[in-house]
Amino acid sequence: MVVSHFLKWIDTARVSERAAAASALARAYINSDLPFEDRCAAEAALTLLLDDASSKVRLALAEALSMSHHAPPQVISALASDQPEVAALVLARSPLLTDADLVERVACGQKATQKLIANRPVVSMSLAAAIAEVGEPEACAVLIGNSGAEIASLSFRRMAERHGHLPLVREALIADRRLPADCRHMLLVKLGETLKGSPLVLAMMGAARADRVMRDACVKASVTLIEGTRMEEHAALIEHLRLRGDLTASFIIRTIAHGKVDFFGSTLVALAQQSEQRVTALLAGGHDVALQALFRRAGLAPATHGIILRALKIWREVANGRRVAGVQEVSWLMLKELGGQSAEGDLAGLVKAIHLDALRENARGHALAIAAA
Repeated sequence: MVVSHFLKWIDTARVSERAAAASALARAYINSDLPFEDRCAAEAALTLLLDDASSKVRLALAEALSMSHHAPPQVISALASDQPEVAALVLARSPLLTDADLVERVACGQKATQKLIANRPVVSMSLAAAIAEVGEPEACAVLIGNSGAEIASLSFRRMAERHGHLPLVREALIADRRLPADCRHMLLVKLGETLKGSPLVLAMMGAARADRVMRDACVKASVTLIEGTRMEEHAALIEHLRLRGDLTASFIIRTIAHGKVDFFGSTLVALAQQSEQRVTALLAGGHDVALQALFRRAGLAPATHGIILRALKIWREVANGRRVAGVQEVSWLMLKELGGQSAEGDLAGLVKAIHLDALRENARGHALAIAAA
């Protein structure tokens, strides 16, 4: 009877009155233990209110029903497809919208819709994958910043591939601790490519020099990246570098010169197709002959064996507490293995460059320490 009177009354009521009544009816429906017949009548009335000409009435419904598990599903579905002001509440909060519903709206929705869905309190891995695959950059940035979103490694890669050249997404990805190491490397490369193509950089350096400088900077940054990479991520990063053609002999020599022995070991596991246990044992205490056989199996040129062995022995002593050394000393002893400062050739040039970089870095650190004292 109450609902019957309500339906007759709304035809003549003002908008503000209809909105207040719609809110009251919706809250009664989800919060009260109504008899079955009254509940059916209330649901019919709520459904009828979807046809109200005023968005204020539908907004009142959305505010009352958007967080309820007991709201009528047909009402929630209709409100989610309403004009943006009304739909926003339901898309952002309703627990009745399934992943399939939300994925469909991500696929055909506008930027604002995607952002609302990406910012829901809980975003499943499959929904996050849909946003990563088709979402606008702004929606992807919101998703990355959402602590309630479960994002798979593949989804991180897709966002890095699609939008990594954009500062908004790139900065959000880099700030996320869950980002896989190979994605971080991808972003480093994209940043380098962006800088290399900058009109200012081209005007100052020219295309050839800009390309060389950015390539060297990416290599150095890649070595630094290894420091923050967990052991279990080494294999993925190595495969990423290999597919890109960046897993070169010079890069491997840089890693061992900088003391990245664990990463060097993971590289040998991948390239030589040997077990991790065997490679670890050889690096920790294997004889030169066995190590050189491992290097050959990994495809490392014989000319590089001597300097790698020299560096490896020094880092062993550092690890065992028998020596204090850093990149500067290690690279200098590697250079001595090639004949010292007078040595010539590409390999000697590479080791000299590593040594000079270490000298500059140490001098810079010393100067900053003096200034801070």
